[in-house]
Amino acid sequence: MKKTLLRLMAMAIAMSMLFIAGPVMAGDNAVQTVSYTVNAINDISVSGDPAPMNVSTASAGSEPDEVSDATTTYAITTNGGTDAKKITAGINTAMPSGVTLKINLAAPADATSLNDVDISNATAAVDVVTAIDSIAESGKTITYKLSATIAAGEVSDSKIVTLTIADF
Repeated sequence: MKKTLLRLMAMAIAMSMLFIAGPVMAGDNAVQTVSYTVNAINDISVSGDPAPMNVSTASAGSEPDEVSDATTTYAITTNGGTDAKKITAGINTAMPSGVTLKINLAAPADATSLNDVDISNATAAVDVVTAIDSIAESGKTITYKLSATIAAGEVSDSKIVTLTIADF
């Protein structure tokens, strides 16, 4: 009888463990919905300002020599989205008569540089690099070229050049 009572008690304990453990085991899955957004990324930065450019030499009987500066660089990050991108350049006010300012941006991988683009009158932005897909690159060279004719006379000023990423 003691054996039977011990067996019944052992079974009762085992059964009670099942009831206690049962609800804990019933929730072995949980579901969550994770929402996400990857926003458009279109960032461009420059390494600093180029040194002042001085048109100061000419061969006798010739227009003054063109000067250039390739000491600055730019970095670009764009995830492109569904449209290819381009870089445009513009200046805050037009160059004086007889003075020409050109810009040349080295193109990121698989993009196209339009080489020496005249931005002398580019108070509205002009294309300088096109067909840019998703990219993250830095250290891309910016080259400025300044030239003047004898008719420009003596002039000194500075211009603000704005580089912008836009849809191509």
